[in-house]
Amino acid sequence: MTKYVFVTGGVVSGLGKGITASSIALLLKARGYKVFMQKFDPYINVDPGTMNPIQHGEVFVTYDGCETDLDLGHYERFIDEELNYSSNITSGKIYKSVIEKERKGEYLGATVQMIPHVTNEIKNKIIEAGVSSNADIVITEIGGTVGDIESLTFLEAIRQMQHELGNEEIFIVHTTLVPFIYGSEELKSKPTQNSVKDLTGLGIYPNALVLRAPFATPASLKLKISTFCSVPLENIIDSIDVKNIYEIPINYYNQKIDEIILKQFKLDLKKADLKEWQNLINTVNNLKDEVSIALVGKYIELHDAYISVIESLKHAGYKFNYKVNIKFIDAENLEKPDVNLKEIFKDVTGILVPGGFGSRGIEGKIKAIEYARVNDVPYLGICLGMQLAVIEFARHVCHLEDATSTEFKETCANPIIDLMADQKYILNMGGTLRLGNYECTISKNTLAYNLYKTDKILERHRHRYEFNNNYKKILEENGLVLSGINEASNLVEIIEYPHHKFFIASQFHPEFKSRPTRPHPLFVGFIKASINNKK
Repeated sequence: MTKYVFVTGGVVSGLGKGITASSIALLLKARGYKVFMQKFDPYINVDPGTMNPIQHGEVFVTYDGCETDLDLGHYERFIDEELNYSSNITSGKIYKSVIEKERKGEYLGATVQMIPHVTNEIKNKIIEAGVSSNADIVITEIGGTVGDIESLTFLEAIRQMQHELGNEEIFIVHTTLVPFIYGSEELKSKPTQNSVKDLTGLGIYPNALVLRAPFATPASLKLKISTFCSVPLENIIDSIDVKNIYEIPINYYNQKIDEIILKQFKLDLKKADLKEWQNLINTVNNLKDEVSIALVGKYIELHDAYISVIESLKHAGYKFNYKVNIKFIDAENLEKPDVNLKEIFKDVTGILVPGGFGSRGIEGKIKAIEYARVNDVPYLGICLGMQLAVIEFARHVCHLEDATSTEFKETCANPIIDLMADQKYILNMGGTLRLGNYECTISKNTLAYNLYKTDKILERHRHRYEFNNNYKKILEENGLVLSGINEASNLVEIIEYPHHKFFIASQFHPEFKSRPTRPHPLFVGFIKASINNKK
């Protein structure tokens, strides 16, 4: 029978609920248990797919094509497991499901209410996560903080599950803040006490507390918190500042949080295998050199909009014992007539153009791609970064002056990038892109094949527009190589320019599959080329 761990938060946001949940999952997996992770978000949107990246950050895509919160990217990178449709549940998704059932008459004429109908739907999603993944233990993070009106139904569902299933099936971890007050020079426990009081006032009794503090809390403070919050002393865990986030699971392991959970679940305490993770920490703490990469984007006000790309660059750097420094460049600034590209890119040895939507900043990105191609600077393009690389090549090498995408200009002489046929009559924006895993066949004797070492790959997508096959011949005649094809739909997935140190771009999003202990081949090749370009 699947066991369930819930991670809640109090006092303030940003305490690290996601990292806590991921760390617990990693430790339980290291002990030989099959784990699965889930995130509950209280917003009314069905998913974050239509949200502005500058407000919400990156939209992470699962292998089965669900647009989800960026926290799922952290989960996958930590536990190296592929998550699915049941991993990200929003209030909007719950309400939509309840209303659809009501319209179908599934409630048999009953008055539909928050309790039991909405809370039952939430509990169904929790149970479904265990069933769909066949996991021994499901770890669920509840978004927001205790006291938020938006999260009350999620917390009520957890209360019901704790009451119905008991402590042998449910474990509640509550993360909270222990602030350091300058002047009196002391840590304060009152925010934690009040947060736990709010939680228990909702009928939920935490089994463990994770205290976010700048340094280890003294035994006397822990004893005080234990007494006031009715949590065993040994179940109060410090979450202190560390040199890098990969040390956090080891910090928790040393405080035996995984043992505490397994003991309550009455599960075997298998030996933990953390060797690979320890090696990663040692690598990250002892990087020998640095390399600088330009990321030319349109949402750079919020770096979280590119969090998976950022992490993937770092992962690839670890493979070569290099720290990757990222220079964020606003694509719109490159559109200014007096811009000096040589000056802007003088301190980087690689250029990356990531995904995005809309016409803003497009010409600036194209300028960056042209600079990379003409000056033989290693280039990696992702999704929109591939489409613009094709447009740049069509304009400046094939001399198709009006070459563009119908996303930016509906009528043009040369629509190098165009809507897929099955996208042309879609009205709804949400959930209608080409999403999730699609196969790609790679041609041999290409850069892509040298990087992947195979001719068949599965990669995740999130886009609506595609390469227009009517332009294959002229582009290939001028030297562009279409090295990856989705044979089922005859769609171009990877392009490259062989007369270059490193120039490759993909229609898919390789960043969604990169892991700190297993960096993605495209990023590995890009960072290797950028390091070599530095020498």
